[in-house]
This record gives sequence, C-alpha cells and structure tokens, in this order.
Amino acid sequence: MFNKVIVALSFMVAACFQPDYAIVESQNPEKIYIEVEGPTTVVEVPVYIEVEVPVPVEGDIWVDSFTQSKASDGVDILWIIDTSGSMYRYDAQLLAGIETMLNALPASGWRLNIISSHPSCAANENRFPLVPGDDIADAMDMLSMMCTGGMERGFDAAYEYIVNNPYAATWMRPGTSALLIVFVSDEEEQSMIYHPYVSDFTFWYSMIRSIGSTYLASVINMDPSISMCERAPNLIDVGERYIEATNYFSGVVVDICNPDWSAGVTDASNNIEPKESLKLTHIPDPTSAIRVFINGSLNHDWYYGSSDNTIYFTVIPDGGSLVEIGYLYDPTITQDTGDTGQ
Repeated sequence: MFNKVIVALSFMVAACFQPDYAIVESQNPEKIYIEVEGPTTVVEVPVYIEVEVPVPVEGDIWVDSFTQSKASDGVDILWIIDTSGSMYRYDAQLLAGIETMLNALPASGWRLNIISSHPSCAANENRFPLVPGDDIADAMDMLSMMCTGGMERGFDAAYEYIVNNPYAATWMRPGTSALLIVFVSDEEEQSMIYHPYVSDFTFWYSMIRSIGSTYLASVINMDPSISMCERAPNLIDVGERYIEATNYFSGVVVDICNPDWSAGVTDASNNIEPKESLKLTHIPDPTSAIRVFINGSLNHDWYYGSSDNTIYFTVIPDGGSLVEIGYLYDPTITQDTGDTGQ
C-alpha cells in the first residue's frame, strides 16, 4: 500500500534583484538548475515534490476487478441447451430463466436464439431469433421446435452454429453487436472436434467480436461441496470446463440446482452494459485509502459511497479497459452482497 508524502527539497541558486533567468534541463530529477544573468545574491528556492512511497500496512488487501463492457449496437444472445434426456427436470427453471432475461433486456437492440448443445443440430438450425416484443410464449414455441440430441458439446455447438451454419449470418451482427452465450447443462462439457481444450474455445470466442464485446454465462452442476442439489452430483458431471471458460470472460456461473436462476440471469444481462459503478466485495478499512487503476494507471475519476459500499465513476471507463480497485479490509466484517454494479 502506498501513502502520499510531500518531500521538500531546497536548492541554492543564484538570483539577482531583477533577474533574467531560465530553467536549465537537469539529468537529476531531484534538482532544478536556474541560470541567472546580472548581479547576484544567493537565495534558497524550495521545491515540493509529491510522491507515493511504500509504507508498512496491517490488514488484508483485496482487489475487485472487471473488464469494462464495450458500448455496442445491441447484443446477439445464444442460449446453448443440453437436450439430453436428463435435462427434462430443469424445464421449469429453464423457461423461468429465459423469461427473466427477456424482461431484463433493454427495450430494443437485442436478438436471442436457442439451440442444442448437440453439434449436428446446431449446424442445421434455421429459426429466426426472438426479438423485442416477443415473450415467453414465443420462447416456448422455439424450444418445442428445436432440434435435439444427446451430446453435451456446448463449445463445438457454438462453433458449428456461428461458423458453419449459414443461417446464423442472417441475424447475427458480428460487425456491430456484442455477443452473449449462455450454456445450460447438467453434465461436463465434452467437445472434442474444434475445442478439445478450454483454451481453444476461449481463444476462438474472444476473437470473433471486438475486445470487450464477448460475454459468457453458464448454468451447470457445481462441485459437490457447494452444490445446491439435494443429491450431490457426481464429480464427472461438474461443469468444470464451462466454469473455466466463463471465469475467463468474467461471466456469471449459476448452480443448475438453484430453484431460481433469475439473479444469475439478470447479472448476465446486466454484464453486457458498461458499468457506471461497482459494489465492492468487502467493506474497506476507513483508515486506509482506496486505489482505482485503469489499465494499470492510477485513476481519480470516481468517488466512494459508504452507504452502499459502492465505487461510482464520474468518468465511465472506456470499453475493454481493465479496472482494478484495491483496498484494505477486515475479513471479519461481512455485508449484504447485493447488486454488483450497473
């Protein structure tokens, strides 16, 4: 942690009572040379340099961070659903989650389609997306007509649809819009053709839109130690690959056994809009300073709201910027997490 101190440096210079003078460049940043002409007298010129110097600190340091969303001309949304036989038990949550997203999206500018995680189905789907004005009844019709299959290969299905399915180009807007993919599966991601490694998928996905315009969310089985399922899932069914990819894009992960997906789906919808504020994870130590960095540079265009423990930006960070907020905190003090920014 750094504290600001004022360092006073005094320099002896020659000066006249009515001097002509000029500052001469110095190789030493702590010295200033002044060249004087005419009768001289010696005077002392104080120079104050404001610097940040490291000082010992006590307590835990936490850094909240996010990559700023890039303002865009709308958003294309693709729900990629596991359509294997075991997924029927989540039909109610699935429909409620889609309805929540439809209600959370802005009044215009979005398009939403739903496809199977079975790659051959994804390669041949040709249904027009949901658009503003459509509702959950339209989403139910879409689900009832979609191709289904038993493969849980969400990454490869995304590739098949976006790259190899000509119909995708009739409604997706790669040049102007953001892209959000929501994966839903009760089994691990099993792609083998295009994306055998998670890094294969994250590299491809990050390149198909401009920086700051690709987003992920996943509704999957969590580790048994934190799963909300009445019967803990087998380790082989935990969506580790989905989680890794989603975390890479700072996305939202929802436990598929959560009876209500609405909070996570709402967060995923909000993530596509540039953040004007961020609620901190912990309550900062009031005796220490908060530091905000944008792309590694110290930033002062913000203020802290103690009533809701939120950083508010007076100048909105540019799209694609890495925003990091560091502060000391007391880990014994907890808070209501609430909203994570807007």
